[in-house]
Amino acid sequence: MSNSFFVPTPDKFIFRHAVGGHGWYDLAPFEFDEAAGRLDYAYSSRSSGRCESLSMAERPGGIEVTVGSKRADETEAAAMVRHILRLDEGLEDFYAAVRGHEHFDWVETKNAGRLLRSGTVFEDLIKSLCTTNCSWGLTKIMTANLVEKLGQKGVGGRKAFPTADRLASVPEEFFRSEIKAGYRSPYFVELAASVASGDLDPEAWLTSDKLTPELKHEIKKVKGIGDYAAENLLKLLGRYDGLALDSWLRAGFYRKHNREKPCSDKKIEKHYRKFGKWKGLAIWCDMTEHWFETGR
Repeated sequence: MSNSFFVPTPDKFIFRHAVGGHGWYDLAPFEFDEAAGRLDYAYSSRSSGRCESLSMAERPGGIEVTVGSKRADETEAAAMVRHILRLDEGLEDFYAAVRGHEHFDWVETKNAGRLLRSGTVFEDLIKSLCTTNCSWGLTKIMTANLVEKLGQKGVGGRKAFPTADRLASVPEEFFRSEIKAGYRSPYFVELAASVASGDLDPEAWLTSDKLTPELKHEIKKVKGIGDYAAENLLKLLGRYDGLALDSWLRAGFYRKHNREKPCSDKKIEKHYRKFGKWKGLAIWCDMTEHWFETGR
């Protein structure tokens, strides 16, 4: 049995743009049916300990949320939706910062910049680690393996992203052979053990009062997390001070702004410096403009 309820959205909110503006929708346990305009997600409930699933679909004025079980905590599910779609994050200051700049006239019109994120910071941290030094294809394989082989199963067979306790229960060799995590395997083991024991609380980063450079330094204490992964995670925490440069962003900049010729990271940083604390979101929107043109 399933149950549905309604979550209101901000003015001018565009569901497909909030989902498709960031590649996380392509990683398990997300499933995006673009034709139907529906985003599915499974998560481990903190209130019940069960795996719960939900489906999100846009309706006039908000999101219709259908949970997979009548036993699901509706308040928790609604909070999960608001967190994933970042419904409480105002982007008016960002739109004001890019307004009038060449290549950015479309951003406010399309209501871009609302980067999809997972249900927990821990999940986003693991996924960020899965994006380092590899192709997007391998990132998808690793996250899919984590969910399929270690995720808790819920109603309908959907599985959630594994908790820190679950990840901490398997040896390093499992990550190498079954997850295909390669050099990341010992990092997964150490990170999971640290979170499971309570020595590290990634969820606290959401409400940290530390300045961004200090918080970035703290995040980089996690083995395997360098500047790129830390700045990528910071964007998902709502801090856009860093560019989170990787090979994909660099290549996009070369094509769009440097006549397809490689240049230094300093030149890229100088290009976006005018956007101040929003420069990390500015480069992301700049490099994904074609996604919105093609209706992705």
